[in-house]
Amino acid sequence: MSRLTRRSALGLTASAVAGLGLAGTAYAATASGPANGVVPAADGGHTGHGGMDHTGHDAPAPFDEVYQGRRIQGAPAPGGAHGHHGGYSVQIDGKELHLMRNADGTWISVVNHYETFANPRAVARAAVVELQGAALVPLV
Repeated sequence: MSRLTRRSALGLTASAVAGLGLAGTAYAATASGPANGVVPAADGGHTGHGGMDHTGHDAPAPFDEVYQGRRIQGAPAPGGAHGHHGGYSVQIDGKELHLMRNADGTWISVVNHYETFANPRAVARAAVVELQGAALVPLV
């Protein structure tokens, strides 16, 4: 007669969790686009990134305002920079606020990296509140 041991129960649980994780990853990959990952160009000419400017895609609108006495500015990054900035640059009083676009489209910054925001303007405003008048020190 076989008896369920703690070791075998943990092994079964770990296998089930790993399987669910793989299934979720596979679902996300198939639900977000074509199976081969290639999206056909709508205009016939834009087939890749190649350093092209991406300001017209889904980039948030530029902004320039004074919020709680601090000047916050945001605009698509020159050349449509990709990577952790999400192709967007934000400055507080002329100093760059390091920000990142998450996979789900939300934004975070180095000042508020545990809270997500809908757009870079909201990130900049939250950073101003969090800084409480302190100067923003750029990352090196």
